[in-house]
Amino acid sequence: MSQLSRQVTFPGLAALAALLASAPAAAETGTSSNIDAVWWIAPISSVVALAMAWVLFRMMRAAPAGNDRMQEIAHYVREGAFAYLRRQYRVVGIVFAVLAVLLTVLAFMGIQNPFVPVAFLTGGLFSGICGFIGMNTATLASSRTAEGCRHSLNRGLQVAFRSGAVMGLVVVGFGLLDICIWYLILDNLVYTPANMLNGLKALGLTFVHAGT
Repeated sequence: MSQLSRQVTFPGLAALAALLASAPAAAETGTSSNIDAVWWIAPISSVVALAMAWVLFRMMRAAPAGNDRMQEIAHYVREGAFAYLRRQYRVVGIVFAVLAVLLTVLAFMGIQNPFVPVAFLTGGLFSGICGFIGMNTATLASSRTAEGCRHSLNRGLQVAFRSGAVMGLVVVGFGLLDICIWYLILDNLVYTPANMLNGLKALGLTFVHAGT
């Protein structure tokens, strides 16, 4: 684990160091962005979290899955879990679509910020991806955890903690990445000096009011 973790983490730290080192040069160019060098810790951390989740997932998959009977039971559990997930996503998708339409209507009425419906969609997308990854990881880890416990408590706990960490890391990683992407879009493309002076309107919506 240590060797594979270093391969993922060290490039992220190197990229962070390069960004911090380039901050003075960026400031001298007079760019309109208000992003400080330390801000880049956030997106780099999100990428590192997702990379570590992938590493831990691979390590969990490499563990023995148990005998034929254990794998058969795990297969049935996996089928039932994904049947539940499909049903849940179907219902949540309907509610999600209704709320997205409602937020869009409120945006056109000037009651809601026009960015909220789009941010709602991106947040829901990442949330759905996290749910799928978490269910996929948990169902794959069930028989492997049981097989590990047959040999020692430590081996079983290693598989269990690794599979649990995958869900935690993808939730944090995707959530932070979503926020960082939105910040970059708003800072560099939307709330530019020109748009804040003259305003920004599109599709009948006012994204930036003049003189902001």
